[in-house]
Amino acid sequence: MSTAWAQGASAPVWPLAKAAKPPIFVLNSLDANVSVIDPVTFKEVKRVPTGKEPHHLYLTPDEKSLLVANAMSDTITLLDPRTGDVQKVLTGILDPYHLRLSPDMKWFITAANRLDHIDIYRVSYGQPDGLGLTLAKRIATGKTPSHITIDSRSTVAYVSMQDSDEMISIDLLTQTPRWKVPTGKMPADVFLSYDDRFLLLGLTGDKFVEVYDVRGPKPALVKRIETGEGAHAFRAWGDRRHVLVSNRVANTISRIDLQTLAVVANYPAPGGPDCMEMMADGKTILTTSRWARRLTFIDTVEGRVVRQVRVGRSPHGVWTLDHAPR
Repeated sequence: MSTAWAQGASAPVWPLAKAAKPPIFVLNSLDANVSVIDPVTFKEVKRVPTGKEPHHLYLTPDEKSLLVANAMSDTITLLDPRTGDVQKVLTGILDPYHLRLSPDMKWFITAANRLDHIDIYRVSYGQPDGLGLTLAKRIATGKTPSHITIDSRSTVAYVSMQDSDEMISIDLLTQTPRWKVPTGKMPADVFLSYDDRFLLLGLTGDKFVEVYDVRGPKPALVKRIETGEGAHAFRAWGDRRHVLVSNRVANTISRIDLQTLAVVANYPAPGGPDCMEMMADGKTILTTSRWARRLTFIDTVEGRVVRQVRVGRSPHGVWTLDHAPR
């Protein structure tokens, strides 16, 4: 099965203010669109239609396209990360709830949240109409595969399974499972330390982040870090030492030190914090307030919410080019 980027219709365009910084994007899962926010005026300047239930997003290696995965439409919408204009639409991708490109950009992986499988695609470049994808393997999983991470060598993918309380590891070269292990309640996002030693797993059905040593043939649970009820999504702080986790029920965000595996700070995040972005200034967290239809700005120096911008229903993914290192 081979799929290529197909041209899609562009959404109506409204001019952004002459900002020194690129716009902020928020996925409105229940509205099937993306809010484009001006970072100077902090106003929503337009909403770009996508397919049904856009949940997560990812940047192409050339930084020219932002990939928005539309789970219920089996499509991926490509947006210009500097304007929010629709570039193309990729069709024929079954239930792309979560998505990842490997660091070497040879593999593209999607987690089919409602169909209980993982799809692994080979990536090719130089296609007449852009980036090309060829399905290499479809792997059946436990219930509700949720989030994906890939090691720095582009050899291993790790995927959580939210409703069967499991995690699976997949060898990308052979596209075969390496292991599958039970986890705590409702595992969601996964995050690898920069040396590929520790894998962090947020337990949305609990108040812990589980930490596994994944260097051996089987993962070893080394610690459960208490962060807050509904531990869910991760975002690197940008210093290669700390990582943030959103606690969706506790309405907080915790900062974890990857050297000590301990929480070193907590920040208020009302309205059910979900996905996060760390701004390039190194002190501002953006988080989608899932139950409040807001994008929330948190000043980590002052330790408080400094701004909220109204967006659509059930905001999920958030992203901007003006971000701290990942």
